[in-house]
Amino acid sequence: MDITTIFSILILILSVVIHEVSHGYAALFLGDTTAKYEGRLTLNPLKHLDPFGSVILPLMLAILPGGLIFGWAKPVPYNPYNLRNRRWGELLVAIAGPASNIAVALVLSIVIRLAPVLSLSLSFVQLLFVAVLINVLLAIFNLVPIPPLDGSKILFNLFPGLALEMRGFLERWGFMFLLFFIIFLWDFVYPVVFWIVRLMTNIG
Repeated sequence: MDITTIFSILILILSVVIHEVSHGYAALFLGDTTAKYEGRLTLNPLKHLDPFGSVILPLMLAILPGGLIFGWAKPVPYNPYNLRNRRWGELLVAIAGPASNIAVALVLSIVIRLAPVLSLSLSFVQLLFVAVLINVLLAIFNLVPIPPLDGSKILFNLFPGLALEMRGFLERWGFMFLLFFIIFLWDFVYPVVFWIVRLMTNIG
């Protein structure tokens, strides 16, 4: 396992932790203290790691050909009934996760663009590029409107009528829809992820 793969797994773990903590802080800002009282408003990975999604799956993908490193953390809990803004609260909490990954990607992209000024080595810039890619990938993937991804919560809050009619059905079969998306449709989304990363970093 080379240094880039090890770095990718570490960045993935940190990125999914930032993603989940952002959900928790958004909920706290809106009045729900569930995540705070359960000790989940911390960047300590041990509080967030999912044994399979955070450790086993990334290691398995690292061994397999293709170079795709992916995974997830334990969702940060929150109670939507405690949110002060009952109409848009869930939407804001859902958006916070992907937004945090985009923010991380933007900051790292600025560093990459300043690499000549900062005299950063090519190898370090390549690692930063991988970190940007992982964060954009996490953001885009989580915006897919399939339960339990954040995109489904955004969809249901934007279209409450749809939520009443289809939420139960989509949540019941969400895993199957998600599996179908990953196997058959993700190849169409991945080029978009790379296009966004190239736009942000100016690296072809």
